[in-house]
Amino acid sequence: MGASPQPPRLQHERAPIPGVKNLIAVASGKGGVGKTTVAVNLAIALAQLGHRVGLLDADVYGPNVPTMLGTSEQPQATGERQILPVAVNGLRVISMGLLVPEDRPMIWRGPMLHSVIQQFLRSVIWGELDYLVVDLPPGTGDVQLTLIQTVPVTGAIIVTTPSIVALADVRKAIEMFRQVNTDILGVVENMSYFRAPDGSRHYIFGQGEGRRVAEQFGVPFLGEIELDPQIRIGGDTGKPVALEGPQAPAARGFYAMAEAVMARVAALAASTAGPVVQID
Repeated sequence: MGASPQPPRLQHERAPIPGVKNLIAVASGKGGVGKTTVAVNLAIALAQLGHRVGLLDADVYGPNVPTMLGTSEQPQATGERQILPVAVNGLRVISMGLLVPEDRPMIWRGPMLHSVIQQFLRSVIWGELDYLVVDLPPGTGDVQLTLIQTVPVTGAIIVTTPSIVALADVRKAIEMFRQVNTDILGVVENMSYFRAPDGSRHYIFGQGEGRRVAEQFGVPFLGEIELDPQIRIGGDTGKPVALEGPQAPAARGFYAMAEAVMARVAALAASTAGPVVQID
């Protein structure tokens, strides 16, 4: 009797992207929670804090990153069949929204999605990056699995709102990443509260549920992003609020989240590095 077949090896398939130190996936269990807003402002905050940052828009069906960054510039191809990302607001950016007409729908099946994500990861000349932020589509489908199976992911950020309906899908997203052995950097609660002119907070969609679900699953809570009209206006006009700096009232939550993400990435790196052995 011959030897039983061995499972396929993933080492080659999951080779790191040259020059990219950390790959951060921004995910959500459902749409409508402001995942892309969080991903864009997180990337800008990291860049404003002095890091080299790339932003990969993997939400192929709804590529809103170009609109939020205020760019329609097309990436350029090189003679080696590689792609130069677009430089905007201190970021290196790639998105399907920069490659196809804005009003053309993406009617693609799984294999086509797999191919385009592979190209965005492997054919784009990212250069030296401290962080590559990947804005995933909502849910737990083909794009998420392609990313996880193709490259080592430093960790995933789960975006939610305080509503009970959104939190039910957060649990699914956390479980998916855990099943494929991907670290959860933490949970971010978007649209947490509205701050009135007198400074009082109004919890329109519920209060504290994001923190509670993070505690339930034993993952960090990365912070609250308030419901501020300036955040929406910034995204609609291509001028994200994080560009205004950490002292801008509407941007403070994003910078606090960025600091928490940086600390979490550093902690994960330290835990996998092992103890330092001193030789006398």
